[in-house]
Amino acid sequence: MRIQNSEFRIQNPEVRIQNSEFRIRKEPLVPSFWILNSEFWILFLAFSILLSAEIIDRIVITVGNQVITQSQIDDEIRVTAFLNRDQVDLSPAARKQAAARLVEQALIKREMDLSHYPLPEPGDAGESLQSLKAMYSSESDFQNALQASGVTVDELTRRLWWQLTLLRFIDYRFRPGIQVPAADVQAYYRQQVSEWEQKGTNPIPTLQESRDQIEEILTQQRIDQALEQWIKDTKSQVTITYLDPTLRPDVQ
Repeated sequence: MRIQNSEFRIQNPEVRIQNSEFRIRKEPLVPSFWILNSEFWILFLAFSILLSAEIIDRIVITVGNQVITQSQIDDEIRVTAFLNRDQVDLSPAARKQAAARLVEQALIKREMDLSHYPLPEPGDAGESLQSLKAMYSSESDFQNALQASGVTVDELTRRLWWQLTLLRFIDYRFRPGIQVPAADVQAYYRQQVSEWEQKGTNPIPTLQESRDQIEEILTQQRIDQALEQWIKDTKSQVTITYLDPTLRPDVQ
C-alpha cells in the first residue's frame, strides 16, 4: 500500500452501531396554539412528517468496532477525484477500490488508538491546503474544481489533515525498523548512473553526493513493503464484515 492522494479520508471510527443503519433525526417543534381543529391537525401532521424525515447513512462495512458508511465511500471517491484531477467515478469497481482503501485506513486508525498516538493539530493541514490552491490559477478556478467534484473546502481540509496524520504515523511506526545496507545504496547508484548515461546527464553526481537521496528512496520503499505486510497480517486478526457484499474484494 503506497500512501498517495488517493488513499485517505477522515473517518469517525469510534461510533458503535448495533444495526446496519444510523439515523440523524430532526424533531419538529409543535407550538400548542397551532392545534386548532382536526382538519388543521391532519395538515400539520403531514407537514411534520416531511420535516422529521430521517437521513439514513447505511453502514456497508465494519472493521472491528469501526464502521464504514455509504457516504464515506462516496466522499472518498469524490475527494480522491478532486486531488487527482480526475472525473468522479461512482461505478461498482471504483466503489470497491474506495472501500478497500477505507478498510486499510480503519486498520491503521485502530493501531493509532492502541498505541495512543498523538494526533496533529487540525491547523497542520493549512500548509497542504495552500499548496493545493497554488496549483490553480485563481481562487475562482479552485472553487469551480471543488464544485465540479462535489467537494466542500471543509471536506477537503479534513481529508488533507487525515492524509497528513496517516503519513506521520506510518513513518513513526515503521521507519525505526528500517535499515538500508551500504551494498544496496551502491547497487541503486550504479543503476542510476546507467540511466543518467543513457539520458546524457552531465556531470553525473558522485555516490557521495547522491547517498542521502538514495538512502531515503530505499527507506521509503521498505516502509511501503513493511506497511503492506502489516496490513495483510492485521486483516487476518481483525474481524471485517461486508454488509454490502458487492464491496468484498473477492467479488467480481
